[in-house]
Amino acid sequence: MQIEDLRNSAWRFNSRLRFVMARGEVMAEEYEPVVKEIIKQVREKGDTALLEYTKRFDGEELTEEDLEVPYQELERAYEEIEPEVRTALEVAHERIKRFHEKQLERSFLVEEDGILLGMRVFPLERVGIYVPGGKASYPSTVLMNAVPAVVAGVEEVIMVSPRPNKYTLASAFIAGVSRVFRVGGAQAVAALAYGTERVPKVDKVVGPGNIYVTLAKKLLFGVVDIDMIAGPSEVLVISDGSVDPSWVAWDLLSQAEHDELAGAFLITTDPKHAQEVKLKLEEILDNFPRKDIAQKSLERFGTIFLVEDLEQACVVANYIAPEHLELMVEEPFALLPKIKHAGAVFVGKYTTEPLGDYLLGPNHTLPTGRTARFFSPLGVYDFIKRSSLMYVSKEGFERVAEYAQHIAKAEGLIAHYGAVEVRRKQ
Repeated sequence: MQIEDLRNSAWRFNSRLRFVMARGEVMAEEYEPVVKEIIKQVREKGDTALLEYTKRFDGEELTEEDLEVPYQELERAYEEIEPEVRTALEVAHERIKRFHEKQLERSFLVEEDGILLGMRVFPLERVGIYVPGGKASYPSTVLMNAVPAVVAGVEEVIMVSPRPNKYTLASAFIAGVSRVFRVGGAQAVAALAYGTERVPKVDKVVGPGNIYVTLAKKLLFGVVDIDMIAGPSEVLVISDGSVDPSWVAWDLLSQAEHDELAGAFLITTDPKHAQEVKLKLEEILDNFPRKDIAQKSLERFGTIFLVEDLEQACVVANYIAPEHLELMVEEPFALLPKIKHAGAVFVGKYTTEPLGDYLLGPNHTLPTGRTARFFSPLGVYDFIKRSSLMYVSKEGFERVAEYAQHIAKAEGLIAHYGAVEVRRKQ
């Protein structure tokens, strides 16, 4: 893990900082032609294309009947998983559900002298959730993506996942997923966007995935709605040296083990602490089961940034705008008002990021790659749409008609003016 000194006025131009911040960027011309061809084939050939790509990319030879997982398999998986895992998933489900119920929006109507104005709130009718199935199993991702949709009142939640295992299927059963399909990659996103003979067309696609999934979501936005453009996972820890370096090291590893592009960053005011964390990481990695993945991530992108003080630490953190931000300092709540850009903030040394990943309640589908500057965590608000409602009585019309005509004249829109005038004459 590399140590970089940002204790200077030109720290924004630090080459390492710029490199790790751009780690998720790829040349579109390298991947887009492949993704565009996949989308085209799925749109034209439907399930036939899905089966071909599943065989090519996932090494699974399926029939059309195999594409959908029978609902009974979800229930059977729920019964077969270890009791302690089942209980843990149910606890997580309840906590996530309870938190997201606080996000529910209500329709409203207001009256003002002959004018009724309001907003009608509707859940989307059918959504698709993408659950990765490559380097690991992600039952927590099922819960985090399906629960807010169900809470919002979505009628049908369609899940796609390559090679879903019993934990993923059990989570789908717990979360209230309607249907599950054994398909992944860009082809799964295309199937959800356009619909095939077996996979239904949805209104929105949410959930994390690799670069092919991300590009497919980006290219299909407009055909279908999406949640966000997500990149590799990342964690940024701010530490003043008051926390055991092994705690920091394990938290950094909790992201590095995701994949080779994951980002694990530490900002500290204490050079001695920086060295201690670095040595602890090396020590843990010696016997780490996911060493190949974690080591590549840490060698390529893992970085410890030295700063002058905690004030600068917050400025640097806001500049990076990380997906996960941990405040592991003596007075973490004192830093909180200074933090503007982060997908999720973990306050205090016991609030380790994996707790948020699994069961605290807030969603773990978060903006990455500096997009926390304008994206929000996935929530119930992602699964609703709104319609404005207006009613104008004769008295209300008389109050506002002339103003509308003045604006119509200023814009040069004759029919707008006339539509009001014809009513005023009567």
